[in-house]
This record gives sequence, structure tokens and C-alpha cells, in this order.
Amino acid sequence: MKWGIILKTSAFAVDNIPLIGPGHDIADIICQRIDVNEYDIIIIASTIVSKAEGRIVHTDEIIPTTQAEKIAKKTGAEEAFVQAVLDESTEVIMESPIFLVRHTSGNICINGGVDQSNVEDGLLLLPNDPDESAKKIKEDIFGFTKKRVSVIITDTNGRAFREGQIGIALGAAGIDTHHDWRGSTDLFGHILEVANEAVVDELAGFANCLMGEGNWGTPVVVIRGLELYSDNDGMDAIYRSKDTDIIRKALLAYQQGI
Repeated sequence: MKWGIILKTSAFAVDNIPLIGPGHDIADIICQRIDVNEYDIIIIASTIVSKAEGRIVHTDEIIPTTQAEKIAKKTGAEEAFVQAVLDESTEVIMESPIFLVRHTSGNICINGGVDQSNVEDGLLLLPNDPDESAKKIKEDIFGFTKKRVSVIITDTNGRAFREGQIGIALGAAGIDTHHDWRGSTDLFGHILEVANEAVVDELAGFANCLMGEGNWGTPVVVIRGLELYSDNDGMDAIYRSKDTDIIRKALLAYQQGI
């Protein structure tokens, strides 16, 4: 990586991505539409990854549990929707006023990423293993092109303390989640102590500006000129441990009425 060196960087959305359905090969679709360069960073909305992986459930196939019925009464959501969220989660952080859970991938988000937008019928779930999905797409692109690329799979999330949503990374392959500046110095020679830059989230947020929301139909973005390729895969380093996540602790305490 060439941290500290200014590179000429460009970013563009990949045009003419078709409506994605189960079994579609996202890597092949991308490679048919652009000339992939070595070290391109390819950022893909989780929506199309989920569709390609057939991650759609229909509410009439879901049998709500007692827990789902209880939460639905509290939130006003449909029982089947609540059950779908529970099925995709490993932990409920808060039931109301927002339904905040830890997704099986480790990401804490409202409704576990279960979505009804941009799907014709049913509920769209997040990829079961976004890291594995990113790794497979990275390897498939290399198989087609012999070019090493980084792949980031994104979703749209809210943020504590701020209005609005941004794109965040859900899965990553061929790129480090962070660049740790701690131990380096600033312009005045002061040693940096807290500068651990969440690179994959920064890239996901920027890509979201080109993807847009709603009906833009541009779920794939390429960032070119940032040589951030790494042999590392996975998002584990992005998530705070339960011991150090003070916001999570506070929310659990609030939920328990402490």
C-alpha cells in the first residue's frame, strides 16, 4: 500500500447492470461491462449479492414464535417480519423504539438488514456470510481477468448521534479493514495515539454516493488508483468486542431498565 503518497484516483458506477436474480454470476456480469485493472476496488451493494444467492423469504412461509409476537405488539411490525429478523440475528440489543439486533455476520443494525425495498415480492435478507461472498467474487474476477482486486460488499446503515444513513462495509476481501496510524507523527512531530482509520467504511460511504438509493440501478462502483490491495480477507477487525463496546452496553442496560 502507498499510504502517504498522493495517487490519481477515479471512481465510477458500472453501467447496465441487469436485474439480478438467483444464480446470476455477479463477477461475470461485472467483467463483461468493464475492463478490470489490477488493484481495482470493486464495491457492491449487498442487495444484488443477496438476490444472486436467493436470499428472499416469503412471509407466508414464516411461523412466528412467542418472542416475535411479543416484539411485534411492542413495535407495531408484522409478526412474520419480526421473526425473519430474529432468524437472521444472534442477539437482540433493543426491541423498541428501534428493533436493533446483531446480525449473524456480526454487524449490529436495525431490523437485521431485512428489507422490503428493491424486491418484487417477499423479504430480502442480507448475504448469509458477506465475507465469504466478497471472497468468492474476488476469486471469480481473478479467474476471469487474472487481475487482483479488492471487493467490498455494502449496506446502508444509520449512525449513533447523527441523522441520516451512510453506506458501510458488510463484507470484505483483498483489503484491510483499517489503516492504523498510531505510532506515526503529525506535522508537528506529535505521536498519533487514536488514529485507526476505518478504510472499508470510508470507501463504502463514498461508493454509496454513486450507487444512490431507490431506482438508480447502479449497485456496483469501482474505485481506481488507490493501491490498497491486501491478502487479508474478512471484517472481524471492524467490530468492537463486547468488553470495549460501551454503546452496546448502554443500550442493553436501557433495554433492561437499569
